[in-house]
Amino acid sequence: MEFFKIKRDIPFMRHALLLNAVSIVTFLLAVFFLVTRGLHLSVEFTGGTLMEVSYTQTADLEAIRGGIAKLGYTDVQVQNFGTARDVLIRLPAVKGVSSGEQSAQVLGVLQAADAGATLRRSEFVGPQVGDELALDGLKALAFVVIGIVIYLAFRFEWKFGVAGIIANLHDVVIILGFFAFFQWEFSLPVLAAVLAVLGYSVNESVVIFDRIRESFRRQRKMDVKATIDHAITSTISRTIITHGSTQLVVLSMLIFGGPTLHYFALALTIGICFGIYSSVFVAASIAMWLGVKREDLIKATPDKGKHDPKDPNSGAVV
Repeated sequence: MEFFKIKRDIPFMRHALLLNAVSIVTFLLAVFFLVTRGLHLSVEFTGGTLMEVSYTQTADLEAIRGGIAKLGYTDVQVQNFGTARDVLIRLPAVKGVSSGEQSAQVLGVLQAADAGATLRRSEFVGPQVGDELALDGLKALAFVVIGIVIYLAFRFEWKFGVAGIIANLHDVVIILGFFAFFQWEFSLPVLAAVLAVLGYSVNESVVIFDRIRESFRRQRKMDVKATIDHAITSTISRTIITHGSTQLVVLSMLIFGGPTLHYFALALTIGICFGIYSSVFVAASIAMWLGVKREDLIKATPDKGKHDPKDPNSGAVV
């Protein structure tokens, strides 16, 4: 399905050098902020107190967050757990304050606002658990990266595998750079969003790579740059439909999803925008710089019906 069809190919690769320079600068800035500022890790990674509070009626999450904020806690996760009357609260660890003291302080504030608040359980999530979660997240990211390289190398050619993974890592590092620069909270849902962006971005790259291979077969008189431009131009309508509809869903989560889904949707929003950019101006252009050519993707086959003067039986029809 196409909403529109562009008759003349857009010369994307004409500006590849300039756009790749912008990508390198953006990537280096993201790395700089990650090194100098670091990520603002949530309680899942740093450790803290986990509380489950039950109410006799529907819990007002905003009022609960406001009451806890008066105690000086700024990085608190408050969300419904099971039903609208059950609330899960995650508190960051504070030096000199035990988990029991934190629970007592928070419960006192909640019961002062609503006498029906009841503490169902309270437990301490130690830093060791946070370290394990961080390590598991890095392992998941590494396995995804390796899988993408192998998949692209087998389906297309190793140059596309290298180009695709550089483009995908470009997206991931830039997302992390945004979170480091603005000191947004990096939690497990955000990590899930980063992994989702990896898959989403490689899907766009595969679509463009596949169209490049198809264009090499059909447009034999075009050079490599013109072929890549033709392939990208022919996928623009599909890109707008796919990414536009996806972005509408993500924006609805960002605007109406509340604090629980805010950073998850924010990471997806950044990832989708840069995923489109990287698939076109990073992955395709890097494949071009690596010297991809028609012979890499299309194996020459002998013409069975062509007559060979040295072979009297060639071209014969049986």
